[in-house]
Amino acid sequence: MSQNQLLTTRQILFLYAGFLAVYISGLFVPLMENDSAQHATMAMRMALNNDFLNIYKWQEPYLDKPHMHFWLAAMSMKLFGINHVAYRIPALLCIFLGAFSTKKLTDLLYENQNFGYLSSLIFLSAQTIILSAHDVRTDAVLTGFIIFSVWQLVRFIKKQSLVSIVLGGLGAAFAFSSKGQMAIVIIGFCIFSYLLYSREWKRFFTWKLFLGLLSFIIGIAPVLFAYYHQFGEEGLRFILFNQSFNRLTASGFEETSPDYLFFFHTLLWVFLPFSLAFYVGVFDRSYFFIKNKFRKTEGNEFLTLGGFWLVMLLFSASKFKLPHYLNGLIAVLSIFTAAYLFKIFRENQKMKIKVLWIIQLVVIAGSMIVVGLLSYYFTGINNVWMFGLCGILFLFLIYQVLRKENIFRKYVVASLLLMISVNIFLNTQFYPVLINNYESGICLADYVRKNKIDEEKIVMLPGADAWSFDFYLQKNIPRVSPDDLKKDDYVVVHESFMNQLSRQYRVVVAWDYYPVTRLSLKFLNPKTRNAQLETYYLIQIL
Repeated sequence: MSQNQLLTTRQILFLYAGFLAVYISGLFVPLMENDSAQHATMAMRMALNNDFLNIYKWQEPYLDKPHMHFWLAAMSMKLFGINHVAYRIPALLCIFLGAFSTKKLTDLLYENQNFGYLSSLIFLSAQTIILSAHDVRTDAVLTGFIIFSVWQLVRFIKKQSLVSIVLGGLGAAFAFSSKGQMAIVIIGFCIFSYLLYSREWKRFFTWKLFLGLLSFIIGIAPVLFAYYHQFGEEGLRFILFNQSFNRLTASGFEETSPDYLFFFHTLLWVFLPFSLAFYVGVFDRSYFFIKNKFRKTEGNEFLTLGGFWLVMLLFSASKFKLPHYLNGLIAVLSIFTAAYLFKIFRENQKMKIKVLWIIQLVVIAGSMIVVGLLSYYFTGINNVWMFGLCGILFLFLIYQVLRKENIFRKYVVASLLLMISVNIFLNTQFYPVLINNYESGICLADYVRKNKIDEEKIVMLPGADAWSFDFYLQKNIPRVSPDDLKKDDYVVVHESFMNQLSRQYRVVVAWDYYPVTRLSLKFLNPKTRNAQLETYYLIQIL
């Protein structure tokens, strides 16, 4: 059955164009504190100092995430300048690599069924992937290389291609160089699940596999060398053994999570707008494989479902959990969801799609209400032209909901259009207003530039970091203890550190601050917002 029976060529092109607009608009959103601005500042240091072997979180050696993300961002800044667009370009390219690899892997797993476009659109629509393209950390780079490696390794198994085993090894190496052993676990579980069901062990374990191992070793060599150069044997032990194990056991982390279902309920928003369809498919297909005692049958694959269960069970045992840990798995979930939707479409299971559609209508209505409330109480009209575009998109979404159309097609198109509409609103209206008013580091950097304050005299107190201030001044601001402050120094300081100052000072400017990645209803409500705000000061020592 042709893909065009579910999505027409015109719809496919329109939806791809819509998501391109979403991701391009995200390039221009100012950086968010804390991690994104911090990582950008660390990459900026590499670019400014031409030092790609050492990685620092300001003066402190940074023994945590591997170098790949920082290298790519620093090289982009060398090419395009120190700015947030340049910082995001490598992440965006890796997401596009992920979308392309998702389509190609779908075509391999489901030959002649031709719904690879749907799986890549679902991948691009996932809320966590959209967020990772502008709130850039290591996850966007990781996600692209993981699914690229899985695609190439499956292609090697099916076609015995030497090029594919070499590229698969390099993809795994680059994923490892982005976030350590976690990447290899996801890739390994997916390939293991594929082989477990396909029984193609002999096609994988051939002499050609050594070429893949060799390319993997060559691919991780730069990161291993950098760790050894900066940290010696401790660095090698960390990246090869301790990094992910420490996260599983929460060793060295202040917060732990006893919630073993954390990732399962987090997936409900991370994988919007298709999280419910995904879970329905998980229970349906899990029952199918158990009922058939995992006998191999034509037109089925276990890579996606098996990879999901193995990774989720391992991650759920971890004592340190964050939502973006799921990003590396999103492409696999997208393939599974596309396959399941295509299956119920092909079998004309109208009852299932009607239930999914009714629930999706609630999600669509709720999302539009939230956008309306945010516009009225928070953003106003930030950009007239983009606000008008958002209005047109939401009107078109309503039209898609109300028009007479095949319910399967309506469900898919409306769900994807919802994510395009909401995220163009967020990228062009909500985030700019939020960050430009409550991200103190950016606001203070802009104030310093406009008022021509001597940047050489600006310092911060240790621990009172405003990473976006460093980045938007395009320099690493010295951290100085309160006892070492000198007359005429300008100090950027959070209100909680003011009591550490023993010298007299004058307040040059104060700016409201809110941790914008941790939104709350009390902050969004104008009546209770002021009570949620903190303050950053720019002061001058007298």
